[in-house]
Amino acid sequence: MSDLFILTGASRGMGRAIARQLLQRGEVTLLTLSRGVDAGLEEVAADAGSLLLQWQVDLAEPLGAAQRVNDWLGSLHAQAFQSATLINNAGTVGRPAPLAQADLAELSQALRVGLEAPLLLSSAFLRATRGWAAPRRVLNISSGLGRNAMGSQAPYCASKAGMDHFSRAVALEESAQDGARIVSLAPGVIDTDMQIALRGADAQLFPDRGRFEKLKQDGLLDSPETAAAKVLAWLDRPDFGAQPVADVRQP
Repeated sequence: MSDLFILTGASRGMGRAIARQLLQRGEVTLLTLSRGVDAGLEEVAADAGSLLLQWQVDLAEPLGAAQRVNDWLGSLHAQAFQSATLINNAGTVGRPAPLAQADLAELSQALRVGLEAPLLLSSAFLRATRGWAAPRRVLNISSGLGRNAMGSQAPYCASKAGMDHFSRAVALEESAQDGARIVSLAPGVIDTDMQIALRGADAQLFPDRGRFEKLKQDGLLDSPETAAAKVLAWLDRPDFGAQPVADVRQP
């Protein structure tokens, strides 16, 4: 039997590193939902004896993606898997700006990708796997900005705060029926395209830009590979789910 994983945002950054590290475990079935496919991941899967399915999906249109996942899970033989895990990793910071100056379409996209998509995918996953005997987990990749507000980051802060709180609600629901375990996990600060975007933002629209420049200058950013290893180590903890909102920097 293999372990089943569904991962969003696997085409770059920490998501791609998570995908590689999962596939390298061998005997893993991994479904990725991203804007593009990655031939390199296909090679990793083949070398390790894992199964990789890559769907090109726009998570700014999350309803169709969630329904497709629901239908796909419903077509599987549950007995073939020893565990099932959904990792909601995709997100976007967009263009940092005060809310009064933000583009309405970009705000909508940020909330659809960062909050609506993980909420709908979690619902589809939990519904479709309800009768499975295998342990089920949902790992939501959150952020410190979901817990500490920052100007010019209202949509990202709102998405991550919403992710944290819906994870708390789902944890109550699932614990009442000995169901799936869920965690909304802050992965620390990572040197990804998001950090590049924040360091390159217009300082007049994003006064905290210098803070992110200093993180880079002081060498305080994890590589995507290091961050992915920390996230997967948390996922593998025997007490996963004991804290529905957590941070990799916690003991």
